[in-house]
Amino acid sequence: MKRIEISVPDLNDSFSRVVLDGVQYLIRFSWNDTAKRWSFGLFTMQKKPIAQGIRIVPRFPLNLQIVDGVFPSGVFGVYTDLESVGRNDFVSGKVVFAYISANQGATV
Repeated sequence: MKRIEISVPDLNDSFSRVVLDGVQYLIRFSWNDTAKRWSFGLFTMQKKPIAQGIRIVPRFPLNLQIVDGVFPSGVFGVYTDLESVGRNDFVSGKVVFAYISANQGATV
């Protein structure tokens, strides 16, 4: 199982370019300080939303309920032993955000 680790910047809201299954996307990470939780979204390179506001929770396939031909067919997930993901957990290395291609045949 090969996972693609995706860096989450030390920002409350950010866009980064990622290549998943040979296609370029923009991924947006957002920290909600009121709810104390992270979410992410996936966009085309022209910033057209594909999926937004996906809550980031540990040890669960984050895009399990998204069935869309535009969305990558792999699985997004968070690797950690923590029960929840805090504001600084990505930067500290306690949490890893990753993508596993459907071609790999694995889940988070």
